[in-house]
Amino acid sequence: MEKQEIMELVQQAMEGDKNALEAVLADIQDLVYNLSLRMLGMPADAEDASQEILIKVMTHLSSFRKESSFTTWVFRIAVNHLRDYKKSMFAKHPLSFEFYGADIMSGKEQDVPDLTQGVDASLLAEELKFSCTNVMLQCLDAESRCIFILGTMFKVDSKVAGEILDITPETYRKRLSRIRQKMAEFLGAYCGLSGTGPCNCANRVNYAIASHRINPEHLEYQGKETSSGGMLERCKSAMEKIDDLSALFAQMPSYKVSPKVMQFLEQFLKSEEYRIVKEAQQ
Repeated sequence: MEKQEIMELVQQAMEGDKNALEAVLADIQDLVYNLSLRMLGMPADAEDASQEILIKVMTHLSSFRKESSFTTWVFRIAVNHLRDYKKSMFAKHPLSFEFYGADIMSGKEQDVPDLTQGVDASLLAEELKFSCTNVMLQCLDAESRCIFILGTMFKVDSKVAGEILDITPETYRKRLSRIRQKMAEFLGAYCGLSGTGPCNCANRVNYAIASHRINPEHLEYQGKETSSGGMLERCKSAMEKIDDLSALFAQMPSYKVSPKVMQFLEQFLKSEEYRIVKEAQQ
């Protein structure tokens, strides 16, 4: 949706137009979901967090002062919510690069029988790749993860990212460069997609099934509808060479949020709780 169009809808929504509010939420829901998915690592956690963030947008819309773009304002709400999110699986069971690397080098995948249940091996390998990409991000602390995701996956420029994170553009660029290098070093050492790492998605499919990383009966990523435009923008050729490996993350698909999230929001719009909140803001 064009910037002018979304701003007009936001204004109408602020004046109480529910149809305009639904249109605004429909426009930002995929952005919120994809940010949540990258930040939390699990689709189910991302759906729950997306609902909570979109409710915050709905109930705090009157606080939008138009001092920044609406998207920047939404990003700030989402980032602040996700940085402190304690209900996700990885908030309860944190990961580290050391643990992830040791798991890759353990050789445990060699002792697992065929668990694919007749599902195409290439589909399962692709499912594992998408899962692994999001899970690997959980090895970063929440602040670093957010910086990396905004810069590498969403291509947010340093000025806007600084506004979102409440840091200077210079600080953002320095931190992003360090985090990209850290990711690139890990990928180069362990990930087969780099061309040098020992880990191969196809070889680890059965181990991933055994450890409940993927489920051949329910392929979460393969079954998701991608957003318009398909793959996220590929990394620019001008990107520094040290970033080339970490830029693999820029090639991950952008997904549409589950319909049940919007169904939940539609029900919330009709609820007594929402009416009370709106009346309190008037």
